[in-house]
Amino acid sequence: MTVPESARRREVGVPGPAPQAEGDGSPDPSRDMDRVGVPDSLRPLAAGLGEDRVLSEAFRTRRFGPEEIGTSREAAVLVLLTSGEDPEVVLIERAAALRKHAGQIAFPGGAVEAGETAEAAALREAWEEVGLDASQVTVLGRLPAARIPVSQFHVHAVVAWWAGAGELVPQPGEVAQVLRVPVSALVAPRNRSSWRHSSGRTGPGFSVLGAEGDELYVWGFSAYVLDAVLEAGAWTLPWERTRFVEIPSRFLPDLRPS
Repeated sequence: MTVPESARRREVGVPGPAPQAEGDGSPDPSRDMDRVGVPDSLRPLAAGLGEDRVLSEAFRTRRFGPEEIGTSREAAVLVLLTSGEDPEVVLIERAAALRKHAGQIAFPGGAVEAGETAEAAALREAWEEVGLDASQVTVLGRLPAARIPVSQFHVHAVVAWWAGAGELVPQPGEVAQVLRVPVSALVAPRNRSSWRHSSGRTGPGFSVLGAEGDELYVWGFSAYVLDAVLEAGAWTLPWERTRFVEIPSRFLPDLRPS
């Protein structure tokens, strides 16, 4: 897939150099909210991204401190939302034949290349994986970086919004399907659960429907991020955190205990 100029110029749609917040090097999205015209439905999200209160205990145990930057490889994922009364969150199902994370429900993303910011990497990967035009995207900020022991990366979750116009097309061989899941479905208590892996790790999980109506399960890092985004956006509803479910085997193809 040839990358267009709009994707190469990732500054388009991004409100200039991201301002840096004290502490972990994450941008402070609230400083730019008025300037970039954030939709009203997403203003609480933009304001809450930098707050520790939105992170689950599971996420906090994975948090990557500023003193650790440079000690492992960097990656970035794009948490893309539409606007409106019930925003949609874009997720992907990774292709079953991939060497890593095959078949898992995730966000578009990948390794940060030399000279790239996390924001630029997330937008580039979204173009490569689902054909998202970066010129139509506005970055709101990012969550604190988290370590992923399985892949030895620390990962930045870049949060952005998009008008939702146009089709997102899965890249053959990399993405099996693109999902646009309404926030209302993600926060519905019936779709929320906790999981416990054989390594002892636990965390929040989400049941979502695929394009063919099949039930998919979001867990691990992607679920940590979803949980934090819903908290930051003030969308979370009470749910039964003590209800543990077994992670379906189809979403465990390459996991190694950490």
